[in-house]
Amino acid sequence: MFTRELPRGAEIPGTQPSNLSTSTQLTLATARPAVDITNVDEEVQKVLDGLSGKQSKTRATKKVKQPTRDLVLAAADKASRQLNDDQATAAAAGQHLVRKRNYEPVKPEWHAPWRMMRVISGHIGWVRSLAVEPGNKWFASGSVDRTIKIWDLASGTLKLTLTGHISPVRGLAVSARHPYLFSCGEDKQVKCWDLETNKVVRQYHGHLSGVYTLALHPVLDLLVTGGRDSVVRVWDIRTKQQVHVLAGHKSTISSVQCQEADPQVISASMDSTVRLWDLAAGKSMTTLTHHKKSVRALALHPTQFGFASASSDNVKQWRCPKGEFVQNFDQGSGSIINSLAVNSDGVVFSGADNGSMRFCDWKSGHCFQETETIVQPGSLDSEAGIFCSTFDQTGFRLITGEADKTIKIWKEDDEATEDSHPIDFRPSLSRRRH
Repeated sequence: MFTRELPRGAEIPGTQPSNLSTSTQLTLATARPAVDITNVDEEVQKVLDGLSGKQSKTRATKKVKQPTRDLVLAAADKASRQLNDDQATAAAAGQHLVRKRNYEPVKPEWHAPWRMMRVISGHIGWVRSLAVEPGNKWFASGSVDRTIKIWDLASGTLKLTLTGHISPVRGLAVSARHPYLFSCGEDKQVKCWDLETNKVVRQYHGHLSGVYTLALHPVLDLLVTGGRDSVVRVWDIRTKQQVHVLAGHKSTISSVQCQEADPQVISASMDSTVRLWDLAAGKSMTTLTHHKKSVRALALHPTQFGFASASSDNVKQWRCPKGEFVQNFDQGSGSIINSLAVNSDGVVFSGADNGSMRFCDWKSGHCFQETETIVQPGSLDSEAGIFCSTFDQTGFRLITGEADKTIKIWKEDDEATEDSHPIDFRPSLSRRRH
């Protein structure tokens, strides 16, 4: 729009005299007229789409007009109305925004410190496996010397020696439903011993390499084994047939555990994963990839529906049935953990390659005692290693098999009190989620 400049003092008919200069009049005359929005919602949506980059393909090459102040204010008003409507809808549905509480560490329960009670000698090789019988009267140990020895739990005296393996005995289990003892070794053999005749009555053939671990199902007549061939094999005890071959791990199976409810089989491997298996389908339910190093040990809690897994990076606690991560136990020295054991009082024991022992509280993950095993006199310091461990049926005795060829029995200090051994709990403010 342009206006013709009038002579000085001339006026346009029907208008009031103006005191503005000619240049000001020209500026006002050439100014852009106000935006007349017939449909505000459509224009606002166009502005929002333009700001968020949601342009149509036909208009993508065109230059987007800058939104005017009126449209921006209208867009903000629309967004505010939408937010208020959403909050009103949530309140009507009974949903309320609740502020997240700060992380509060669980206070640990007090446990008495553990001390060594007895040293049992008899093997002439590393003690690699232990098993306590359900009646809690004796326990069995398997060794690199290829023998299985039966010991009296109360006195520690030798009752029986079983020979038959031609390589180190790596796994033992005593059946609670039958008078049977099961053993496995690096000779690829899985044997079933009749404890009434002390002879092998069944052998389970199928593993392609050394068998490192085995476990018995608590209810069914099933035996689960794992080893260097990277598969978990499920056997029918009576017929000696393979029920399942659970494949999925990429490396050696280091530990397997069985329980009554799903997941009925849990396996740990050197590929740094833990797998939870569906026994009925013969397939993997869940794969836990939280560990960064080889997982060498598993332990089920006797009463709670959960388990722990150990690697050289840390010991982790999991909740069944889905394998949900609960917490990390207090960090150690980063040594290789070979063995885990948990009792009904919530004491988690971990034994390492360098002889270090850690006792933690299951509930909070707090380490209340850290010590080292005592090597047998005459042994090298390098023989201070713990290969296997288990609590007895009461949970008051801990049995460890070690690299100095001895078996050590530990118990709680009867004279310790909360005053003499107070809890030194210093939690971190942050909580690790993995």
